[in-house]
Amino acid sequence: MTSRSHPPTHEAWPLFSYGFRPFFLLGSIYAGLAILVWLPLFYGEITLSSVLAPRDWHVHEMLFGYLPAVITGFLFTAIPNWTGRLPIRGKPLMGLVAVWLAGRVCVTFSAHSGWLAAMLVDASFLLLVASAASREILAGSNWRNMKVVILLSLLLVANAAFHLEAHFEGTAEVSIRLGIAVIVLLIALIGGRIVPSFTRNWLVRENPGRLPAPFGRFDIVAIAVGALALLSWIVSPAGILSAGILAVAGLLHLVRLARWAGDRTTRERLLLILHIGYAFVPFGFLLNAAAALGQFPTSGGIHAWMAGAAGVMTLAVMSRATLGHTGQQLTASLVTQAIYAAVVLAAISRICAVLEPAYSMSLLHIAAFSWAAAFFCLRACVRASFDRQPQASAIGAKRCSLTLRLAQPQVGAYGKNNQKMWQNRRLKSRLRSIPRRPQR
Repeated sequence: MTSRSHPPTHEAWPLFSYGFRPFFLLGSIYAGLAILVWLPLFYGEITLSSVLAPRDWHVHEMLFGYLPAVITGFLFTAIPNWTGRLPIRGKPLMGLVAVWLAGRVCVTFSAHSGWLAAMLVDASFLLLVASAASREILAGSNWRNMKVVILLSLLLVANAAFHLEAHFEGTAEVSIRLGIAVIVLLIALIGGRIVPSFTRNWLVRENPGRLPAPFGRFDIVAIAVGALALLSWIVSPAGILSAGILAVAGLLHLVRLARWAGDRTTRERLLLILHIGYAFVPFGFLLNAAAALGQFPTSGGIHAWMAGAAGVMTLAVMSRATLGHTGQQLTASLVTQAIYAAVVLAAISRICAVLEPAYSMSLLHIAAFSWAAAFFCLRACVRASFDRQPQASAIGAKRCSLTLRLAQPQVGAYGKNNQKMWQNRRLKSRLRSIPRRPQR
């Protein structure tokens, strides 16, 4: 999984010319298909040749199937901008896609392949992704983003634990909560960087006035308390102690979201959807706090995090990246807005299905078909982008750095001196990546 010394064109294989293309395309297709399979599976109308229980298969494929694909597409598009190195593409990217597809097949038909083989093939994907990401980040001396790789490694541990727990205990409970907790922390970390950054860029240009608060101590406290609450939830999802920490974390993240001036982005749906997606993070904390006291079903808070925060945020990031990296205007078309409305409707319907048992069947159908429609339409948008060449060069184009970045500070937030220091570090990283002539 090493970067090449010169950027190949891959004109015959545009699917593998950039990291986001295969994983966003296949991830969106799989997200829609998995839900359409889950609905008749839930009602007992079909069966799968999997050693996992129907509910566990559904949870696993959304948590460790769909989401790692989107995370990989994001990382392999963002890392070249963090490090100044060439992106992973071509045959190495094809190999990763093949391993991801093999994992989906082995897990779904694990009654034939065996649970151990399914675990090894499935877990090998996250292992390869974490290894490739670590190598690129370390080679580019971009130490601050190693925290993303650490969380990715925890997701790998949760995936392996899922298979072990399901085999020896009959169902996976603790490993599910561990995997969900890692996803929530990734959203809090990455979303906490890109949402205020994108919002600030747009407000400075289109709607001057109040700007998002820069990342600071309050954000660190909110993330730390959120991590503590998630740890408590993993160990003991019920009880007054867990309920209290979850409630505090929810309130802190709610205040954090309010500091990002999301109310001033209603004119640009491409930004507004990011704020709506992040709003499901504190909503999930509060719902799980109520569930810890026995006042609300547990699945409500889980789906607020997964269908709401993870579903909406990943779809929003995929649609934005597809536009930004193919030279299109960064604005939400009517089709894109319809996609956003469908995925939000799916998340709300799934949460409400827990509250209203009398209407649960109708709400589940609404949630499933709205979800599938959103991701299948997104698949068409991603596929249409193949006719356009990515606008990011081997060492990061301007549009790419505006679309997907975590490390570059904003002038208004941190000052010109810090921006200049960041640019110098990036220049040094680029110089280190250029092969030197041997000394004579």
